[in-house]
Amino acid sequence: MLAKGNDNSLLRFGLGKGYLDQGDAARAAEHLKACVAFDAKYSAAWKLLGKALQQAGDDEGARQAWTQGLQAAQAQGDKQAEKEMTVFLKRLDRQAAPR
Repeated sequence: MLAKGNDNSLLRFGLGKGYLDQGDAARAAEHLKACVAFDAKYSAAWKLLGKALQQAGDDEGARQAWTQGLQAAQAQGDKQAEKEMTVFLKRLDRQAAPR
């Protein structure tokens, strides 16, 4: 579909999720970045983008994605995504804290 020029947020979300499920976090992140470029209010995409970036070793990128996703979730009233991304951010903070 992408090759046919049918590019949209839902397609990119599906591709990103598929690559993430297969363990290819870097390719997942590419598609999820395109997804949120299409629709910055797509809180589920921000959540997955953060996961993909974290799995790819980019904790700062994950933090930025979840922070933006948190704002999107709050604006949309998506309480579940808001709770999940809040937890993910707290985990990142704990990992980054000096021991």
